[in-house]
Amino acid sequence: MKRGFVLSLVAGLLLVALYAFTTHNGNEAAMPAGYTFPTTVELKGETVPIDTALFRYPWRIRAKGDRAVVEDLHGADHFYHLFTYPDFRYLSSFGERGDGPEEMLQAENFRWEGDRLWTLDCNKSEMVLWHFNDGRDSLLRGKAMMLDKALLSPLDFVLYGGNRFIIPDYSGDHRFCWTDRQGKLLRRTGGIPSSNKEALKHSRPALAQAWRSFIDYHPDNGVLACVTQLGDVIEVYNLKKNTHVVKVGSQGEPQFKVSSEGYGIPTGIMGFGDVQVTSRAIYTTFEGENFKDIARNYQKGIKAPQGGNRILVYSLEGEPLCKYVLDHYIDGIYVDEERNLLWAVDGNQDEPIVKFPIP
Repeated sequence: MKRGFVLSLVAGLLLVALYAFTTHNGNEAAMPAGYTFPTTVELKGETVPIDTALFRYPWRIRAKGDRAVVEDLHGADHFYHLFTYPDFRYLSSFGERGDGPEEMLQAENFRWEGDRLWTLDCNKSEMVLWHFNDGRDSLLRGKAMMLDKALLSPLDFVLYGGNRFIIPDYSGDHRFCWTDRQGKLLRRTGGIPSSNKEALKHSRPALAQAWRSFIDYHPDNGVLACVTQLGDVIEVYNLKKNTHVVKVGSQGEPQFKVSSEGYGIPTGIMGFGDVQVTSRAIYTTFEGENFKDIARNYQKGIKAPQGGNRILVYSLEGEPLCKYVLDHYIDGIYVDEERNLLWAVDGNQDEPIVKFPIP
């Protein structure tokens, strides 16, 4: 079921009509494909016991201070679950699933802002700011913000400078949308650093969906990292120094073809699954399976593990540092540099939270 959801997610992202747009390459230039990691390390994880059944599709994990939140992408009743940190004692759930005015249709990423938490409902194009109750055992719904209607498919976001949000742009003309704290679109920046000139000229929306990316930003060093869900591309923007580095791995850019009905169909690989920028490095999860093999096995009823078993670590300048090979297949990660721990969610087991010591 979970692998099927991944397939439908990617296919759904690519089922967009193809329109002609004016070419806009920007000043980005992709590096030659292929690079190696100087070090490969095997990591063994420890499953954290949880005393209650909560998850259907654990997807993301984020911690702040003494609290952590784990997102359930297919939550039956709620999308988010609050825990103590680092012992992961369950406290409460929030983000009720439904189509009511204070409910969520589909949760995407979430971000801590101090002791508060922002969530994103991509189907409603709504962001909500949650705050703790007095006992800090529940997160309560607060300010709701509707995003500008000019934004297409808001699937991820980061906070910037205390008064801005950066959201990936899927119009095909640019890479990012910038909004204020009222959701108003302020500007668009960047371009898709693809070498596919034909798609850049004639199929920009489909190309943008094929380049669906996960992002993260660290305010102290000003690094914004962007990794593709399909293909093998990482972009590193230093917003303080105004630099942009593109690294294309050995498995190349996101690939797709146009069907007879005029839709984009993925043909390459499942790539990155999550990204975190820390004060020291950029951590990413990577799958790397060929999409045709995934689809073929799924049609045959062969159950493949959800997620990937590799963590690729880059410097803040985008240079490859280390490859971690895990004994679990995972989706979301949270890196705690102070404790030298990497936390991950493994949706292939009933108790999905896994702890990895990192050297």
